[in-house]
Amino acid sequence: MSPHVWSVPMTTRFRGITVREGVLLEGPGGWGEWSPFLEYAPAVAEPWLRCAEEAAAGDWPAPLRDRVPVNVTVPAVGPERAHDIVARSGCRTAKVKVAEPGQDETEDEARLEAVRDALGPDGLVRIDVNGLWDVDTALRRLPVLDRAAGGLEYVEQPVAQVEDLAVVRRRQHVPVAADESIRRAADPYRVRRRWRPRWASRRASRWPPRCPSCRTPAAWQPWRC
Repeated sequence: MSPHVWSVPMTTRFRGITVREGVLLEGPGGWGEWSPFLEYAPAVAEPWLRCAEEAAAGDWPAPLRDRVPVNVTVPAVGPERAHDIVARSGCRTAKVKVAEPGQDETEDEARLEAVRDALGPDGLVRIDVNGLWDVDTALRRLPVLDRAAGGLEYVEQPVAQVEDLAVVRRRQHVPVAADESIRRAADPYRVRRRWRPRWASRRASRWPPRCPSCRTPAAWQPWRC
């Protein structure tokens, strides 16, 4: 396999970085991408490399569809910029970053109101917390953000721990999705065994190689991605 290192400046600061870096692997079956964040320990980043190697080798099941809808991601920007990002995207679903360290909580509400305005009443809005809340904060903030968004499709990783995700799911009505709990876990199936979230945010570049869920989706019902 042939590695191709890339480094791309970011238009908006995200997770404390302004440049995103990674490696593209060119193999006999196509391309794979390895792009873990720099703070990830080797034990966390190594499965991502194996995913990239599998993709480049071309060891994939037969595709079920030839087109997949995507969402636009809205970083922790002001409402005018958020509106512009969504309006120019052409997407009907927006994933909005919230709980940015150093920002006031009201900024999240203004951002969500702007996103809803850009999407209109029929668009879908989901939020991503990246595990930065505790349970009490999640239970306090979710009703507020649900109203600001005109209804949330789901909240992604509101708290860091699997057990706390289960608590948040049980004690309020916004559906809860797992992300970091899966992609940074040595045993991602533990999440399903412990509390069966309704949604799972899964990416081929971060899911364990030869993942049974990619090949036998029924095994993960009622998960959606």
